[in-house]
Amino acid sequence: MSGALPVPLSAASTPRIAPLYRLQFEPAQDCWVLLYPEGLVRLNAPAAEILRRCDGTRSIDALVAELEQAFGESELRGDVCDFLGDAHGRGWIV
Repeated sequence: MSGALPVPLSAASTPRIAPLYRLQFEPAQDCWVLLYPEGLVRLNAPAAEILRRCDGTRSIDALVAELEQAFGESELRGDVCDFLGDAHGRGWIV
């Protein structure tokens, strides 16, 4: 995994869920989903934990630090940045 962020994302960026999407927990699915007009995206647990923190108030640096502290892990930056790059490419976050 590269851990590189696509332009225009940087370590100081404060990602948020794109306006077209809504993040919510679906009891019927027993998971977090991203809803959009044409359907939904079922999220695995790590993706949900990352996207739940994409509220436009946390920098990517702060988001990574919070995840590392919450899960007692270090070295999550590469995985988190790879996911955020993919989510940005899919239009899930801005």
